[in-house]
Amino acid sequence: MSEASYDVVGIGNAIVDVISKASDEFLVEQGIEKHSMTLIDEERATSLYALMGPGIEASGGSAANTMAGIASFGGRPAYVGKVRDDQLGQVFGHDTRAGGVAFDVPAATDGPATARSLILVTPDAARTMNTFLGISSLLEPADIDPELMAKAKILFCEGYLWDVESAKQAMRTAMDLVKTNGGTCAMTASDSFCIDRHHADFVELCEGPLDLLFANRAELARLVESDDLATGIEWVRERLAMTFITLGKEGSLVVTPDETIEIVAEEFGAPVDTTGAGDQYAAGVLYGLSQELPLAECGRLGSVAAAEVIEHLGPRPERNLAELAGLR
Repeated sequence: MSEASYDVVGIGNAIVDVISKASDEFLVEQGIEKHSMTLIDEERATSLYALMGPGIEASGGSAANTMAGIASFGGRPAYVGKVRDDQLGQVFGHDTRAGGVAFDVPAATDGPATARSLILVTPDAARTMNTFLGISSLLEPADIDPELMAKAKILFCEGYLWDVESAKQAMRTAMDLVKTNGGTCAMTASDSFCIDRHHADFVELCEGPLDLLFANRAELARLVESDDLATGIEWVRERLAMTFITLGKEGSLVVTPDETIEIVAEEFGAPVDTTGAGDQYAAGVLYGLSQELPLAECGRLGSVAAAEVIEHLGPRPERNLAELAGLR
């Protein structure tokens, strides 16, 4: 593979996050299942937003958050996602580029509005998401730039985007292009409910184009249809070159066909909001892999990034991750 222009190219739902603190009682009153990501329509997004307390609004989306983390480490990320030519679309584009992420997908001139995710953070720092996907889910194969894919060392796909057929085909197109050019294909499972919706597809991806998978313990259990962690480890070991399994306070595991590496969880302060923890863990790992660092060091960088982001509201780092990790 010729020298790549980008360490990682991410593909996902381009979303503006609206993050607010809420009580467990509020979730019950609104019929919202805690810890879940629920897809909602524009009418529900409007009514729920009106009931939410004060909070923050920031560009988000799982893969976009990961690209922002890679930029904070000093990497060279690019992002592919779809926005409308509306106010939130302009905000998303500005935030992404200002954060050091290349983002050149033209804003659509018609179709649904730019996506937004209403994120409710309960006192235990758990986050529950209610997402209006808008135009973000209408990514198409035509939105995938072959020249960009040829410049990617690693392609990172967001499992959430698998809910729409055109977006699914866009990601498959991107995977084919990256593999053809000698790059690595990675994916995050995103959510256990997402796996339930697309179980057969996710299994097929693990047995086919994917080299690397990110999953937490619950997602892994749904994927392998077993709550036994040892069973899950052996399942991914037989199918993938690398799997990074996050275990919350227990740290994480790096699984390859030949070994299992235990990674200790980092801690900088009391958790405030777990939004983006998995996204930033992936950022540290992917940055490390793009720099050809040892797998244990990749896992450590992931833990550092995850520990930083849960210290504050919002899914993106507020401190320079390279400095925090002792890389500069």
